[in-house]
Amino acid sequence: MNIAMKLVLVVNSGSSSLKYQLLNMEDESCLAKGNCDRIGIGGHVKHQVPSTGYEYSEDCVFPTHTEAFEKLVEVLTTGENRVIDSMAEISAVGHRIVQGAEIFNKACLVTEEVIEKIDGLSELAPVHNHPHVLALRACSKVLPKSIPQVVVFDTAFHQTMPPKAYLFGLPYEDYEKYAVRKYGFHGTSHRFVSARLAKAMERDISELKIVSCHLGNGSSITAVDGGKSVDTSMGFTPLDGIIMGTRCGAVDPSAVTYVMDKHGFNAHEMSEYMNKKSGFLGLSGVSSDNRDVCKAAAEGDKRAALTTEILKYQIKKYIGAFSAAMNGLDAVLFTGGIGENSWEVREGVCENMEFLGIRLDREANRQAKGELVKISAPDSRAEVWVVPTNEELLIARDTISLISESCQ
Repeated sequence: MNIAMKLVLVVNSGSSSLKYQLLNMEDESCLAKGNCDRIGIGGHVKHQVPSTGYEYSEDCVFPTHTEAFEKLVEVLTTGENRVIDSMAEISAVGHRIVQGAEIFNKACLVTEEVIEKIDGLSELAPVHNHPHVLALRACSKVLPKSIPQVVVFDTAFHQTMPPKAYLFGLPYEDYEKYAVRKYGFHGTSHRFVSARLAKAMERDISELKIVSCHLGNGSSITAVDGGKSVDTSMGFTPLDGIIMGTRCGAVDPSAVTYVMDKHGFNAHEMSEYMNKKSGFLGLSGVSSDNRDVCKAAAEGDKRAALTTEILKYQIKKYIGAFSAAMNGLDAVLFTGGIGENSWEVREGVCENMEFLGIRLDREANRQAKGELVKISAPDSRAEVWVVPTNEELLIARDTISLISESCQ
């Protein structure tokens, strides 16, 4: 099989998982995708070939990310459903990195120095950055040395925030010595969907004031003014902002220390409590999945109903606040698993927002699911859209762009 095309493998690694997509950048199609999970605690692979509908799933043994990456290579290059004959056919690998702090404000080529710097930021993103490093090293072990690797940072898009937006009210020395500040996350998604929205609106993004609502198991809201992030709901970590699947969102700091004292938690235990036992799960007592919470609410569960009301209320507040920060609002977009698929959340958020020029077309909103579509009424001054995100595609675009520049 001799495929003369620009192939980019996009890797998104977690502490016990390694998600991937192989993209043909000539037409931006996905050739294969999957996930190697339960790394270090067994192992399982799920692999799909979208063009044929082929799906493969198997329990494996993945002691480390290296074995998971070797399995990735195997499913891509062997068997009758292989999509390439050799990893040498790949042009480059693009890696999603959650935390780049102030060190990385754009994508860059992977070197040993870059890997060390990413690992050095692990204290700021302990759940993500070190696993990213493990995947980078595993990839380097398995792939031919001639294949370049690129890292794309979630935090990079938010580096345009001004100090008045990213500094906390702590002593300035904590920022200088320990890099304590708002970083923001989901930057790759917010950058992708805001650019896609501008194209759909047939407007230059430099002219637009957009509130981008990335809503899923993890959620963040970003003010995008002229194509640049000027503020965002997530802060020092992805815990801040609105309630999420198992994350509490913004909480009075004194409530944190009070609950720690009542439960007898240490700092690590309190972090686990806020990250893994709160949000939809903790409030509703039903589930961390918004679909389950909405179903329970429709069946009369009062705590589930309250949880959905809190979510919609908090999103509404951020839209209002960010419109004020930008001195205007041209569009609100919804993306992510909840944003793209939950008409109930979108409708609740946009209710009673006429003062901002928002009027929803209820029928269009209820029909919209996972596709690019305008859901505001014709006389709505601010447009409202559903915009499916594709972080992997943007990572692949950044990777090809950087590789092309480095070859000039």
